[in-house]
Amino acid sequence: MSWEIKLRRGLYLPQIGWWLDASVPVDRSFVSHAHSDHIAAHREIICTASTARLMRQRLPGRRIEHLLPFGHTEQLTPDCAVTLHPAGHILGSAQVLLEHGVHGRLLYTGDFKPRSGLAAEPCAAPRADVLVMETTFGLPRYVFPPAEEVLADIVAFCRKTLEDRATPVLLGYNLGKSQELLQVVGRAGLPVMLPPPACAITRAYEELGLRFPSYQALQPERASGHVVIAPPGGGGDLLGRLAARRTAVVSGWAIDPATVYRHRCDAAFPLSDHADFNELLAFVAAVRPRRVFTVHGFAREFAQTLRRRGVEAWALGEDNQLELELTADPRT
Repeated sequence: MSWEIKLRRGLYLPQIGWWLDASVPVDRSFVSHAHSDHIAAHREIICTASTARLMRQRLPGRRIEHLLPFGHTEQLTPDCAVTLHPAGHILGSAQVLLEHGVHGRLLYTGDFKPRSGLAAEPCAAPRADVLVMETTFGLPRYVFPPAEEVLADIVAFCRKTLEDRATPVLLGYNLGKSQELLQVVGRAGLPVMLPPPACAITRAYEELGLRFPSYQALQPERASGHVVIAPPGGGGDLLGRLAARRTAVVSGWAIDPATVYRHRCDAAFPLSDHADFNELLAFVAAVRPRRVFTVHGFAREFAQTLRRRGVEAWALGEDNQLELELTADPRT
């Protein structure tokens, strides 16, 4: 017998009747985290309590919620057990481990970050027979500098901008990146302002038990002397009303020199909430799967890299591989 994965705006496992991160409303889906491209108005979901709290804020509506603590195993179907493990991407982000009596152990990572952060749980790497992993930065050129160096550079940019009587604006998403940057900048003793959506999400983080340095809601007329954290392309009129500002995008894509020009900003810092190329390789080595399936980003290229290293690996949705069987090792 074998697993089967179907790629249809999310991953579908027909053997158990559940989706993984479906991007359109379905009956039953595991939700790895609350970013908008991973949630939809499903009838029934499995996720962590933190993801459910953030999802309610971003996508109101009634749904059946199965909230699992990390490391707690429950029976999902008569033949399949489910356990959630931290993914390290944002607060509450989870990987799902499915243990089936016939098909074996399947681990789906969702978006994940092995490096430790300041606003998410540490990532785990449970053993599995089959690994389905996101590969956003699956090319060798995407190796991030040591995080402490990047954080020091961000703080230095903010201090220099303030010394020059301008307002430093760090561009990072309202959910996840803004809270990480708030920890970094606030711990350096710099005052911070956040736009209203980021404030609301940060308050939700605080309700979930995280503690942050002090921050204020963004008021452009009072922003002088503060660091502003706002989403790329967001902030709208509020950012436009800042008299003098210097902007810096904070993203793993900052490895690419064109990032500064693409975002029309003054600086770019490679701080990501995803795994870089070397971390992807190390994660596969830690999980020790018999077979790997890659999704998102440079999925085809990373699968090729793994095959060259002796790991059976395939990119889902590439080269017409829209439906693939995950065959158990015949030696077991």
